[in-house]
Amino acid sequence: MLTPGWQQANKITSRPVPVERGLVIEDATTGFCGAIIRYENGIVVLEDRHTKRRSFPLGPGFLIDGKPVELTAPTRPRGGNEAPARTASGSVATPRAKAKVALPSRIYVEGRHDAELVEKVWGDDLRHVGVVVEYLGGIDDLTDIVADFGPVRGRRLGVLVDHLVPGSKESRIADQVLAGKHGAFVSVLGHPFIDIWQAVKPDRVGLTAWPDIPRGIDWKHGICDALGWPHADQADIATAWKTILGRVRNWDDLERPLLTVVEQLIDFVTTDHAIE
Repeated sequence: MLTPGWQQANKITSRPVPVERGLVIEDATTGFCGAIIRYENGIVVLEDRHTKRRSFPLGPGFLIDGKPVELTAPTRPRGGNEAPARTASGSVATPRAKAKVALPSRIYVEGRHDAELVEKVWGDDLRHVGVVVEYLGGIDDLTDIVADFGPVRGRRLGVLVDHLVPGSKESRIADQVLAGKHGAFVSVLGHPFIDIWQAVKPDRVGLTAWPDIPRGIDWKHGICDALGWPHADQADIATAWKTILGRVRNWDDLERPLLTVVEQLIDFVTTDHAIE
């Protein structure tokens, strides 16, 4: 007879480690290793020995000295006041201030649902730094948009593309833009999800995982069918999205890949500006 708990005997667990400036950690997925130089919006920024920087959300998936750890928010000193209020993205909420003049830089977001999700979670932070988000109807227009916008230093353009995967039409257009004369001041990033709905953690709608929808069936219609929601027309799809969006409380309800790319885009378009 096996000893009770034998299944857990060799299970590797991650110990929680609070974020601390200067702490050297490694992202287990990519192998990127660096020191923590900044923590904001639930995201840590690492800088490696070549001064290259990358952003990662808090949580498991990191290594210290080869051992798995879970990064947690910084601990509050004992005897301190109540924890500061947070925005939906996890950043410290600042006192209401006078409206800022928008920066010349912009972020374009492909897809109406994508733009609404970015606004809900990052809207307060974007207004704080003066970054305007524009709706991008489709990536087919991106080349013309970049040409008209004319990105330069101090006037950068960040673009969040829906379902950007290697070899796709979207990736070819993105590569063309980045290879163009404005490419140094354009960042085109995407998430791996079939649809932005999938960037919301499935437990927010009562699922353990988003179901696989067979080819030939519209993904959104298939999801609504799996959930038992109406999906006869576009009005039903819009209602389904409002239901999903309404269950997103903050950044913790979103999957890590989306958190990472949005934070990277915000860093990119504000890099030439001193943000208070």
